[in-house]
Amino acid sequence: MSHLDPYGGAEPRGWDRPERPAALPWPERDVEPWNRQAGPELHAGPQAPPRPHAHRPDEPVGDPYPLPGEGPGGPRGPGRAPGRPPVDDDAPTSQLAPVRDDDAPTSQIPVVRAEADDEPQRPSGRQRGRRRASAQRPPTQQRAPGRAGRNLPAAIGVGVALGALILVPLFFYLQAFLVVLAAAVAVGIWEMARAVRRSGAHPPVVPLIAGGVLTVGLAWFAGPDALSLGLLVTVLGTMIWRLGDGPAGFQRDLTAATLIAVYVPFLAGFAALLAAAPDDGHLRVLVTLVAVVLSDTGGYAAGVSFGKHPMAPSISPKKSWEGFAGSVAAAAAGSALLIWLLLDVAPWWGALFGIAVSGAAVLGDLAESMIKRDLGVKDMSNLLPGHGGLMDRLDSILFAVPTAYLLLAVFVPVVG
Repeated sequence: MSHLDPYGGAEPRGWDRPERPAALPWPERDVEPWNRQAGPELHAGPQAPPRPHAHRPDEPVGDPYPLPGEGPGGPRGPGRAPGRPPVDDDAPTSQLAPVRDDDAPTSQIPVVRAEADDEPQRPSGRQRGRRRASAQRPPTQQRAPGRAGRNLPAAIGVGVALGALILVPLFFYLQAFLVVLAAAVAVGIWEMARAVRRSGAHPPVVPLIAGGVLTVGLAWFAGPDALSLGLLVTVLGTMIWRLGDGPAGFQRDLTAATLIAVYVPFLAGFAALLAAAPDDGHLRVLVTLVAVVLSDTGGYAAGVSFGKHPMAPSISPKKSWEGFAGSVAAAAAGSALLIWLLLDVAPWWGALFGIAVSGAAVLGDLAESMIKRDLGVKDMSNLLPGHGGLMDRLDSILFAVPTAYLLLAVFVPVVG
């Protein structure tokens, strides 16, 4: 009796093994490749794997794995199947079929139109509604602003509307002019407070607007002394209001609030003093506004036509000395005629009035331009098309009304 193989399981070894292996219940062609035979000789007896072909030294090396029908010599042997290409032993992957045809590497890619190379690529940030320009479609012509840098038709339309808003209550219901003036002061304070925030200052808007309206009302009803009192109350009220926000940035915020209180409501209070004059208050306001408008219009026309020498390039590059001369000439001529007709003052006094008001208006415009340069803004807001913000229109008037009040107090003393 033979002993069991400790490494081979329970299968007997040697001559005790059966001559014929037991047939598997399923065809296992990969396990027994040498038993694959055709016809009734399948599993006829024990088969041994074919012995490798022994090559002689003078025999060329053949394919070690010949295909069916080839002889032991492989591709180069005598039994090679006809039509099979030779095998390069130095390139073992030469038998693999090529993945793609190198003669047509882009045959599957659709042809791109030649015109696409000539057209510029569409930018990612292109605005909706604008069509791309090409040789057949020229670019859409955009309306260019004037040489003064603003839309002239819109500026004229808004200017006429503002003039009507001032003149109608001024001549038909004088008390309504106070309402218009108070509203303009409130909007101007809001624009200034909004603009100075770019510098890090945060002046309180509520006490500034309340104090500004109070300052204008006091000047209207109580005169010049009440105007100064209104400024003092505005600054003190703003200081007390700001204490609730803590000490951080207190000095900076209070400085900005004081600047706004002086620049907007205090200077605008002189317009209330002009309008509150008995009998001819509306005429005083009218001649002042006409002088400012003539100064602005004359400076614009002369600057566009003849402006070559900048007046203050670091503050306002578009202002020129030629434009300033046009402002002074237009304001002097218009004021001489208007004051003579309306207030019965000699024309040379009217010309002097126009020159002074024009100079103050230009200084006011430069002052606001310097503030905007310091804050890094172009306009105080975009409230008025063609003009920017309301403060961009009030800048000249705010410096002109104190000058007009002082000069008219000398040329045309207040009666009563």
